[in-house]
Amino acid sequence: MHTTSYSVVHSDEYADNTEPKQVVVYRLAQQAVWSDGREIGAADFAAQWRALSGRDTAYWTARNAGYDRIEKVERGKNDLEVKVTFSRPYADWKSLFSPLYPKEVMGSPDSFNDGARKKLKVTAGPFTVDKVDTEEEEVVLARNPRWWGSPAKLQKIVLRAVPHDKRISALSDGTLDLAEIDPEAARRVTAAALPQDGNTPLMGPQADRSAADALRSWAVANGSDEDDADEEISARKKLRKKAEKYARQQKALGGFEVRTSLEPAYTQLALNGAEGPLSDERVRRAVARALDRKDIAGAVLKPLGLPAEPVGSHLALSGQAAYADSSGALGKPDAKEARALLSDAGWVPGGPVKEEKKDAEKDEGEEAAGSEADKEDTEGSGGSEGDGDDGTYIVGEDDEKDGRSDGKAPNDSGTGTGQLKQGGAPAGAYAPKGTAAPARADTAPVAKDGKALVLRFVLPSGPGSKTLETVAGRIAKMLERIGIRTDVFKVDNDSYFKDHIASGDFDLALYSWPATAFPATDARPVYSKPVPAADGSLNVEQNWTRVGTDQVDQLFEQAIATLDDSERRDLVRKADSRIWAAAGSIPLYQRPQLVAARKTLANAGAFGFATPVYEDMGFLKKSARGPEGSPGAKNSASGS
Repeated sequence: MHTTSYSVVHSDEYADNTEPKQVVVYRLAQQAVWSDGREIGAADFAAQWRALSGRDTAYWTARNAGYDRIEKVERGKNDLEVKVTFSRPYADWKSLFSPLYPKEVMGSPDSFNDGARKKLKVTAGPFTVDKVDTEEEEVVLARNPRWWGSPAKLQKIVLRAVPHDKRISALSDGTLDLAEIDPEAARRVTAAALPQDGNTPLMGPQADRSAADALRSWAVANGSDEDDADEEISARKKLRKKAEKYARQQKALGGFEVRTSLEPAYTQLALNGAEGPLSDERVRRAVARALDRKDIAGAVLKPLGLPAEPVGSHLALSGQAAYADSSGALGKPDAKEARALLSDAGWVPGGPVKEEKKDAEKDEGEEAAGSEADKEDTEGSGGSEGDGDDGTYIVGEDDEKDGRSDGKAPNDSGTGTGQLKQGGAPAGAYAPKGTAAPARADTAPVAKDGKALVLRFVLPSGPGSKTLETVAGRIAKMLERIGIRTDVFKVDNDSYFKDHIASGDFDLALYSWPATAFPATDARPVYSKPVPAADGSLNVEQNWTRVGTDQVDQLFEQAIATLDDSERRDLVRKADSRIWAAAGSIPLYQRPQLVAARKTLANAGAFGFATPVYEDMGFLKKSARGPEGSPGAKNSASGS
């Protein structure tokens, strides 16, 4: 929806017997019409309000935030004005009616619930939905002739769903002009633009073959053992074909470049406070104080040439007005203080550990991976070697996927860092009572009531998860230094959120939250205190850590009702400080955004906080192209 202006009005004209009410007046562009030619007007606003207000349960709404505070929606002084009156103050009113849907979609429960699932018959904007192909996983957007703004430069935009591990092939064969990629793919695109000389690092299928390997292969292929020779000759042919394919792809990738930014989302460590050791705030705070967040951010972002500062807020990112580093409410990284918190909670090093029987079988769909994480070099640059973009798990996007996996939590298995072997504690971890403490007693495993402190760290296993594995390995080593051991379990991608995060089947987990311009509204369900539901279950909304306080809820409620921007920001920052102190989630780093774009494609790429202007996207004219321009570029933009 595009409007010429909008304003908040306080007027006694709309007041009841107590105080003036909040009124928002939308003034619409005179040329604003839907794709079928009908003028955009108050009827569209009113239909959207009724559908999303929560008053009619026939509408299957996900949430009603803000719309439930509206008293009425009506025509203003003329057809180009829409007046929205609130029954209660609502600070995030700008989040409403954005986007605005036509009354044809919102006007009835049937059209709202099912009618718009596969096709929007009426739209507005520089492009309209021309075709939806569910089999090919492709959506075609066509230029909208009724668009009242600047005309789109492209005739069409083709959106294609392409798995991460297929995107390099799609880019090199011309199927895509634009695609978000992972760090490994970014290195390939960057290397393709480098001059190929003796100083260029060797990449591709033969990159790890030494001269000795090549000589040994030749010797076997030409040796007297015919079976071994035939097998080696076949392997050499396959390798040669892979190398030729790689070379062709690299040549084609020379027409692309990597456009980078910090994505408006951050990755956090989630601590499940519902039960177990992490239900004790002192243990959660100990885990948090053990983390060197700057080191973790550096491992992920420095190899990509991006600023490697850890995120200091749960509710905003650097550059947003509400951002302030409130991590001081928790305290700086300090292993000594972390061990003191554990000791205060009863977890002490050198305590006896009772023998426990362990189930030797893991449930289907999971893989214990702690031993792999333990091999990570704490001082290495593992983040630069990740084949994942850490983009698989943004809450609010991927947790809505359909499909269900049978992967479930293992009963009690794994080979994670410091896992106890069946029959007792790791060798040397505990000495008989009265024995002098060893030199590194401060890192000995801690125990309480005969049980060692071992946390279950759940990670996804599919494409795009390599960065998370690297981060988990560093976290495991940091926790090991204060006596906490971790069992790291890799689970199926499709079941990661539904069967583990949302159900609370984890101690530690890594996932991402998107940034929002309206934290008082959008972040409230993420950090609000869980409450018992009518059926006896716990209603956590989106608070997967199950950690919340009444004070945080009150601050959010005050912020939502405060129209003064400065006062509202102060309330949001106070709420963030208390979220830090509760230590349910620990922000780690802002996610990297890496986009491969054809060099001739303009006004498209890694946008960060900027809003894409789709009508401005297009290909450079031949006269404007540099020496590396692609003369065969098509007049279309494709992405995934």
